[in-house]
Amino acid sequence: MKIQEIRELIKLVDQSSIDEIEIENDGSIIKMKKQSGVTLVETPLVANVPTQQVAQVPVSQPAVAEVKKEAEQVQPQAAADENLHKIVSPMVGTFYQSPSPDSDVYVKVGSKVQPDTVVCIVEAMKLFNEIEAEVEGEIVEILVKDGQLVEYGQPLFLVKSK
Repeated sequence: MKIQEIRELIKLVDQSSIDEIEIENDGSIIKMKKQSGVTLVETPLVANVPTQQVAQVPVSQPAVAEVKKEAEQVQPQAAADENLHKIVSPMVGTFYQSPSPDSDVYVKVGSKVQPDTVVCIVEAMKLFNEIEAEVEGEIVEILVKDGQLVEYGQPLFLVKSK
């Protein structure tokens, strides 16, 4: 790959929600992984050559500031009420609040839920998985946006349990 192509890949990874990517091209492997505000690029030159090139490129400051701001907003809310139950994503996928774009959302802030109440769908590889509340209570906060990529174990909703 050319340097310009690698630079464009770094920009795309930096601007996306992707944390890690690996690309193989003509015997070269490029691995990029975001870690604590730094995007790492690791490129083995040739399989027979034992050295590796690693370039560290700082992530843009607005992105770092935005992540810090979001973290500060979530921490006080969680500490304020210990009776909150987190509904977490059981898989990596795309979060949807309704069964189709034309349909009403499953739940919204203030909705009462039972353990078997479907609260959202997480799509993974064209399979739509209904996520249930697993607790009785009231939705007090929706932590992700419709269409957002979610990770395994990522909190989706906060429920004030009874």
